[in-house]
Amino acid sequence: MPVYHERQTRQLCALHTLNNLFQTRQAFTKERLDQICTDLNPNVWLNPHRSMLGLGNYDVNVIMAALQAWNCEACWFDKRKDPSCIDLNAIVGFILNVPSDYKFGFITLPLRKRHWIAIRQIDGKYYNLDSKLQSPECIGDEQQLFAFLKQQLQSNDRELFVVVESSSVNGNNEQPAKRWLREPIVANESETAGARSLTKTLNMNGHVS
Repeated sequence: MPVYHERQTRQLCALHTLNNLFQTRQAFTKERLDQICTDLNPNVWLNPHRSMLGLGNYDVNVIMAALQAWNCEACWFDKRKDPSCIDLNAIVGFILNVPSDYKFGFITLPLRKRHWIAIRQIDGKYYNLDSKLQSPECIGDEQQLFAFLKQQLQSNDRELFVVVESSSVNGNNEQPAKRWLREPIVANESETAGARSLTKTLNMNGHVS
């Protein structure tokens, strides 16, 4: 099965990440993500969830709303845990948020922005589907994936979101929620505060390209 991989155009890495994650160009369009921005803030002239120039640069709220349209959720991963605690059989994939250089043509400017990257399993192998890559990068098997994620998360300016089906975190009366963590899930105040702080930070500074 060929690996679907959209490459970077303008500031549309969120769009490419979603389509690469779901392995189809039909998953989302720029127009659909723009509509999500409008739905999130319908009564503002300058929408805070995208670039004011209309080039993309969508924030974390748009990513989360888009995933919900596919009955999925993005769960923030606590970097204090080892990635090997993730049950890979219970997830759809990963979205990584990383810093990125700001370039004007061939000139790198002294500014920092954010970049979204999709990671998922295809035909038994895990792939880095970064839209800035020339082609998909095969990470390897489960152990190689865990090593890759652990290396990425050693940097304080990188964040990992685990993408799961909504039933895996919400559940319902007929079907109890699945566990995507191998260890017991214990919600403590420090983890909850960390997630709130991260969302606030990405809302303020998390526009991406």
